[in-house]
This record gives sequence, C-alpha cells and structure tokens, in this order.
Amino acid sequence: MKIFRNAILFLLVLNFISCKKDIDQHPIKLNGFAFGTTFKITYFSEEDQEFSKEMDSLFHLLNKSLSTYITTSDISKINQGDSSITVDSYFEEVYKKSLRIYNETNGIFDPTIGILVNAWGFGPKKIDTLPNAAKVNELLNLVGFDKIELKDGRIIKKHDSIFFDFNAIAKGYAVDIASRYLESKNITDYLVEIGGEIRSRGINKRKNAPWEMGIENPNFDGSRSINKIVNLNNASTATSGSYRKFKLDTVTGKKYAHILNAKTGYPVQNSLLSATVIAKLDCADVDGYATALMAMSFEDAISFLAKHPELKGFLIYSDVNGTLESYSTSNF
Repeated sequence: MKIFRNAILFLLVLNFISCKKDIDQHPIKLNGFAFGTTFKITYFSEEDQEFSKEMDSLFHLLNKSLSTYITTSDISKINQGDSSITVDSYFEEVYKKSLRIYNETNGIFDPTIGILVNAWGFGPKKIDTLPNAAKVNELLNLVGFDKIELKDGRIIKKHDSIFFDFNAIAKGYAVDIASRYLESKNITDYLVEIGGEIRSRGINKRKNAPWEMGIENPNFDGSRSINKIVNLNNASTATSGSYRKFKLDTVTGKKYAHILNAKTGYPVQNSLLSATVIAKLDCADVDGYATALMAMSFEDAISFLAKHPELKGFLIYSDVNGTLESYSTSNF
C-alpha cells in the first residue's frame, strides 16, 4: 500500500508539473491603442499576472510628460515658453539619449526640429500651405540642440520659440518603459511592440524559439507584405520609413516625406525607403538611430553603420533605375 500511495503521489506531482508547464506555454497578450498607434504586449507569467491597468497608467504618465499632441503636457508647456517646468525622469532620460544621438550623428538627429515639423504639416496642427524657402531659412534659426540646455531639471532655451519634438524616439522609449515594468515583476520572456518598435527578452515559450519580427516591404499602395523575417535575441529593433507618411503639394503634385533634414529644413530627398536597426540597446536608442539613418544619404547611412558595429542595419532603397534593393550589415 505504501508503494501504491507513493506512486499516486508521484503521478500527482508529475501532473502538477505538466499543468504548470502547460500554463507557461500560453502567453498573456495585451493589445490596445496608445501614442496614436497600436500596441501589442506578449509575455509568459507563471502567476498569470495581467497588467492592462498598469500599462495604461504608464502610458498616461508618458503622454503627460512627452506628448506634443496634449496641450497640458510638460513638453507642450515648455514649447509654449513656460520656463518654470521641472521635467520628470522620463523627459530627462529621453533628453539625454537624444543629445547623445545628436552628437553621434553630427546633428542629423535633432528633436528641436519640431518647429519645422509643424511648418511642413507633420505636427499636431493642420496647415493650409507649405513653407517657402524664406520661411524655411527663418525657422532654421530656431533649430539646434546646441541652443538648449537642461540645468537643475529645467530647460533653458536661447530662443523661446524653439520647439521640442521627441516623436522620433518616444515610441521606442515607451516600449522600454513597458518592458522595464514587466522585468520589475520578474517577467523574463516577453515581446513589447508599439507602432512597429520592439523590445524582446527571453524566448517565445509557446514555440520554444526566439521571438521573431518581420521587416515590411515599402509598399506605396498601402498594402503590407514582409521582406524578411528575423530573430530577436534579447534585442530591440525599430524601423523608420519614408513611403507611408507624406504630404502632397496640391500645386506641384510633389510628395514630401515626413522625415526632415535638420541641416536644410526640408524633407529628405534620398534613395532610402526604410531603415531597420537591431541592437542589444534600449528601444529608444534604435528608434533614434533608425530615424537618423533615414535622414542621411544612402552612402552616409552605410558609413555610419560601419562606425557603429553594435548596430545591425537593414536598408531598403531604390536604385538609379527605380528598382528596390536592400543592404544589410555583415552582422545582421
């Protein structure tokens, strides 16, 4: 009888382990809308923890700090000339990351380009006419990360009209904040995606394989198709493209991409259609780098990637004949 009871106990233990394993194989998925786009969060939790409310709260705090679309946010008040605002830790970290990337790219990446973003109609307000050359030159005087300073928690601007726009890095940063929260709850296997910017840790335990992401083709007709599937091994990735968001000049019929050249004040005119960056860095970092690459010439983008081996890069571009081509770094 003792042997029989031990056998039953052994079977019960095996059954408990099996059930626990089955639970582990079914991820918890959170989906919704934030920052003007969609988000998808997938993670595995032995305790079946669900964090929808917590994520909503975090996203609310980020918007309160960094959203140019909310007039009462800290960044909006600073843009309106309020010098009394003491920035929070979110703003400070994004500011410092932006400053580093600004220096690394020799000013190609510049969040003070916001006044030009607005002038070209890519900001919170709609515009009726595009700026002429004289207006662009005038606004360029209000662009430059070297014209501002963060001191004792406050932003000091050389010109009151300097306008911050962290949208080129903020989505990636939101991915980081959501990911850090999961990690604080001992979640070790997850994938967080907001508007195409992604951060992963661990594996997809349901497939017992690395997390995967798809790099889209630059389809101009609005359709979506995948160019390449890549594994993400404890890495972050971001893609920036010029083919989906643009303005049309109703007079000339010319298309203007939403990515601006901080040096000229005009939308970029190059052969690049999309730039994907993967690295074992914060998602905010790769988000900023991907945007910076899109603002460079194809040759400069390749040169920049060669100087930064910590980055894996995949570029899709149009050759002189209009044929789509791709370039990937050797470590991609």
